[in-house]
Amino acid sequence: MQASIDAVRVAGTPEGPVPVVVLAVEDEDDVVPIFIGFNEATSIARGLEADDIGRPLTHDLLLDVMEELGSRIDHVVINEIEQREDGQGGTYIADLHVQTPRGETVIDARPSDSLALAARTNASIEVTEDVFTDGRDESEKFEQLEDIRNVSGDM
Repeated sequence: MQASIDAVRVAGTPEGPVPVVVLAVEDEDDVVPIFIGFNEATSIARGLEADDIGRPLTHDLLLDVMEELGSRIDHVVINEIEQREDGQGGTYIADLHVQTPRGETVIDARPSDSLALAARTNASIEVTEDVFTDGRDESEKFEQLEDIRNVSGDM
């Protein structure tokens, strides 16, 4: 299922504020929210803005190295949710599909890192049907949350 980064927001939880990247899925009203760390959320937001901030940050550096080696990000697949034993959510699993001079290779990567790279390259994003079914939530729940760029003043 084709997806795109709809927003990077901050949700209030009993444990405090937690960033969430909201994936919109083509032809669906529900979204797939993935809760991530502040550094990763800030990196995704920077990638979406396509601002050159001077010296490369980690995701920019990785892309620079890949390009120097003749490789490019083809697409990202969020392909699984490993459920926690207590049944309260889970860990998302992603694959980064990379075109190299030797052909395509698939690299296991955190969804947050994969999405940060996709945001910088306009690589397509996919979620499997199982991930959409297990991770889907109503988009309205996330529309009123604060944008990460308004929370993270150091962007």
